[in-house]
Amino acid sequence: MIGLIQRVSRAQVDVAGETVGQIERGILLLLGVEKEDTPTHADKLLHRVLNYRIFPDETGRMNLSLKDINGGLLIVPQFTLPADTRKGMRPSFTPAAPPETGEMLFKVFCNNAVQQFNNIQKGIFSADMQVSLINDGPVTFWLKT
Repeated sequence: MIGLIQRVSRAQVDVAGETVGQIERGILLLLGVEKEDTPTHADKLLHRVLNYRIFPDETGRMNLSLKDINGGLLIVPQFTLPADTRKGMRPSFTPAAPPETGEMLFKVFCNNAVQQFNNIQKGIFSADMQVSLINDGPVTFWLKT
């Protein structure tokens, strides 16, 4: 499972002109599911996202996690993240999970996130989404389980 996390001052996701999720200070997570991923991978990645120290402390060092600052988490399914881009001029989606598995693991991830943290927003699986954000820093990390 792949998570591209971005520290944001604000982020939102719209579907068909309607806002379906938005947060203020926190993390925008683009979530990609690979063929071999399981609910265990989802649990591990969620733990890392919630506890990854990317927010500045009083001295300006990245020592605080999303939990520490009680920020928002906006989870957006992103099927293109697992693409193999090593050859050619067109991505191969062979490493990506089939849509049914991807949707199931996206739901598992989101349900677990809601149980563990209080400020969760999300996009809609397989929808045509428009994502807007203000990347704070910019700070962006690629996490993989």
